[in-house]
Amino acid sequence: MIGIVSASTVQEFFAFASLGISHIVAREAADHILFLVALAAAYRPREWRSVLWVVTAFTVGHSISLALAVSGRVPVPPKAIELAIALTILVTAIENLVATNRQQVGAAGARSWSFRYRPALAAIFGLVHGAGFAEYLRALFVEQVAVPLAGFNVGIEIGQVLVLSCAAIVLVVLDRVIDALRARAAWWRLATHRSRVVLVSSIVALVAARWVAARATW
Repeated sequence: MIGIVSASTVQEFFAFASLGISHIVAREAADHILFLVALAAAYRPREWRSVLWVVTAFTVGHSISLALAVSGRVPVPPKAIELAIALTILVTAIENLVATNRQQVGAAGARSWSFRYRPALAAIFGLVHGAGFAEYLRALFVEQVAVPLAGFNVGIEIGQVLVLSCAAIVLVVLDRVIDALRARAAWWRLATHRSRVVLVSSIVALVAARWVAARATW
């Protein structure tokens, strides 16, 4: 009996993990994907440790709010959450545009204030995104919450890694394109990395602003 229950539990875990992956990479999760792109846009490939800290903080945040919302301990007004998610994307994109100093400074390796607070910002925004995941997940629960919640969270994280990996490839290619354009344009003053941050963040900000305007009128 124990073996049967264990096998069923494992099967349930992987089923919800699969749901988590498919949910984060689906078209319906465009806002979550855009948020991850906005987070990644500010970093260079060599700054993967900083990206890891930010993504970990985001994970902690959305895991906490997802658990609370699914268990019914925190009410989740869907329309307000959708608006809040769009706002997190817009704020992140604007923060990318405003923060100009992302270089490592000082012999001790101190970083700019904007670089240090991003994990805290990601954790707070993770709380919002976790509440967004909850509305989708809550409808799938029957009785037990722990296994589906754990599986779904793992799936979400795998999906995020996939999204960030694809984003990293696109950003590296974009850097190469910008390098080539800068070599041909004498008037181009912005450094390659800063040009990429401005370009990607501006596009993200425009899309997010449109979502905010649309969702604020619900």
